[in-house]
Amino acid sequence: MRCSQSSRCASREGHQGGTSWSSATSQSQPASAEANSASSSLPDGGIERPCIRFQVRTRNRIAPEGERTLLRLPRHFLTGSELSASELDRLLARAAELKSAPHSSQALAGRSVALIFQRPSTRTRLSFEAGVAELGGHPMVLRTDEVQLSRGESVKDTAYVLSRHAAAIGIRTGPDELVSELAEHAGVPVINMLTAGHHPCQALADLLTIREAFGAVAGRRLAYVGDGNNVARSLAIVGGLAGLEVRVASPSGYQLEPVAGAILTDDPREAVKDADAVYTDVWLSMNDDLATAQERRRALAPFRLDEQLLELAAPHAIALHCLPAHAGEEITAGVLYGPRQRIWDQAENRRHAQKALLELLIASA
Repeated sequence: MRCSQSSRCASREGHQGGTSWSSATSQSQPASAEANSASSSLPDGGIERPCIRFQVRTRNRIAPEGERTLLRLPRHFLTGSELSASELDRLLARAAELKSAPHSSQALAGRSVALIFQRPSTRTRLSFEAGVAELGGHPMVLRTDEVQLSRGESVKDTAYVLSRHAAAIGIRTGPDELVSELAEHAGVPVINMLTAGHHPCQALADLLTIREAFGAVAGRRLAYVGDGNNVARSLAIVGGLAGLEVRVASPSGYQLEPVAGAILTDDPREAVKDADAVYTDVWLSMNDDLATAQERRRALAPFRLDEQLLELAAPHAIALHCLPAHAGEEITAGVLYGPRQRIWDQAENRRHAQKALLELLIASA
């Protein structure tokens, strides 16, 4: 499913703890209580939610009762469609800056980010934990058995409580509906770290990797071969915003639905022809039924990313994979570890892209 786009809120000029996202190289200025109060009115049509009432803060004091006000509704990052094309372009540029100077921003100084993991994770957990720390913040990692959601507490109540302690909430889970409900009730930005339907943070890292390889994303061609899953969907949505031509080749029964102008085919050779990047993912994801493993492997075998398929792409083409990989299944070892891959750059770029995203969302909160 595609989650609804949340209301956007304007960035404030001064925010606590470091550099603002919109002016990444300038020094932030202390915000007065009056300025904060003026910028904190609800947007037109906004709904007052008394359970999420906060005190306006300055660097040196807590505002008195008379200066309390409701914050604007937060921005969320659920599918990637919440960004405009220009915002995405600036985000990728900022990510490149943060990669070259990892400790240059303290946008989360003195603040915490809640990271909920209801699915196993290597790259997502590493990149978010390290990224939050590099921004001066504290990552609060919460596993399924460490929150009361597993014992029947409502998503709504969980959102209310987390919003009182964290500057943002990231969640890696299965149902897209759970993330949408969390965002509906949260008073801080919610980030989709992975669902069955979408993986937008991965797509940001993919675009950053393409930008590094070719200098720009717009006008380039990416061919995705394999299961038309959440990764393919996010590439179509976020890649389309960046001006990337996304082609998705999948067998019948595993094809992506028409989305964001992606070119869909059942011929991997056709998809890969003259592509600048060739991308694949595992054939059996954590949300798939293990009983279907044999049939999935049989159907997807012609879509393996091997040396012969890569040769059909442009001479300068790179190979991409979001990992974990199963060498010999969806990708050969020769491609996975070969000279044309940028897969390990992708894995690192998760951290830098997500740091730029956190700066943007926190600045808008």
